[in-house]
Amino acid sequence: MTIRPRVPRWSGHLEWAILIWSVTARFGNEGLPYPGADCFGRWTARRCVRASKRSAHENGETGCLEATCDLSDAAATVALYATARDALGQIDVLVNNAGFNPGKNAVVDTSTDQMDASYAVNFRAAFLLCREAMKEMSGRRDGHILNVISSLARTSATNYSAYCSLKHALHGFTQCLIKEARQVDVKVTGVYPGGTDTDFRSEQRPDYLLPSSAAQMIVQCIKAPDDVVVHELVYRPMIDSNF
Repeated sequence: MTIRPRVPRWSGHLEWAILIWSVTARFGNEGLPYPGADCFGRWTARRCVRASKRSAHENGETGCLEATCDLSDAAATVALYATARDALGQIDVLVNNAGFNPGKNAVVDTSTDQMDASYAVNFRAAFLLCREAMKEMSGRRDGHILNVISSLARTSATNYSAYCSLKHALHGFTQCLIKEARQVDVKVTGVYPGGTDTDFRSEQRPDYLLPSSAAQMIVQCIKAPDDVVVHELVYRPMIDSNF
């Protein structure tokens, strides 16, 4: 996710152009510039594009534009960035939030198709959007990219090889990007949320983080002073012990 204000940060006229892409409502309808986004939504309601696998329309609650993209299609993913840039003039903040678990299977039961699908969405799509964002942001030496990864990228789990291994790959890529981006004054943050009670999983988990809480952590990261960059943001519900 990338961000820098075009006017003084606390002038009362914040207006950032933000691109968020998501396969599932991982943080629900709260906290970020899609339905229910209170703090963040106030900043971006007029100038925001969200890319999802839902139908494209203007979100009446936030005023954000929504575009549909098959993130497993490399060409369509690159075209998505161009569409957002054309609509907004420039992208100040990129939030890579998409992710899915192709199956909870043992390694011996994981198919090639499942691994390929995990690679395409959990890693390649984020890489492509980061690449396009860097082309734009590096030229003006301004911007903020946030890759929402997973706390599983800092550990491992049985029967999650197709998901976990590509999240580890995204973690590694993000670490490389941090070092490249700092040379052109672009902020990069790896975000590692723990268990969050969203429709990412079939069963409800009230003992996990609220979607609004998970999103608010990202908002706070974006609101950091201009002279601060948060390279890694790790947070979990109290019940999590996978560390």
